[in-house]
Amino acid sequence: MVVRVQPRAFDIGAEVSALTRGRTDVGAVVTFTGLCRDEGASLAALEIEHYPGMAEEEIARVVEEAQKRWPLQGVTVLHRHGRIAAGEEIVLVITLSAHRRAAFEAAEFLMDYLKTNAPFWKKEVRSCAAAGEWVQAKASDTADAARWRKAR
Repeated sequence: MVVRVQPRAFDIGAEVSALTRGRTDVGAVVTFTGLCRDEGASLAALEIEHYPGMAEEEIARVVEEAQKRWPLQGVTVLHRHGRIAAGEEIVLVITLSAHRRAAFEAAEFLMDYLKTNAPFWKKEVRSCAAAGEWVQAKASDTADAARWRKAR
């Protein structure tokens, strides 16, 4: 398991290579990359804050839960903090399994957690001089995350 919260950009190909190098038991690699999107040409960046140490520990706890739910052979979760410009990567989730369904479901589970419950605070930085607002979880994201509370 790899969990990192960092200010710098990441190299998706290098992260996949590091996780799969020398492996012949892996049949599926699922990656998800979340980008900072420009909402109607008005968003310049997001400022993402976290509590160092606590964020990594909490993400690792949820990765361990995913590893109990699905037969995973590897997981990487990277999340950036600091100022992230529109178009840049924010988050990377990689899951490995012998079969695709487990890898897809685990990646969805981890992203649903990261979108709704991970200890990050996001503030919008507007292109105009207007003050940015703190980003709230969307009802659709909360509904997506709720499905995982059901028994498997």
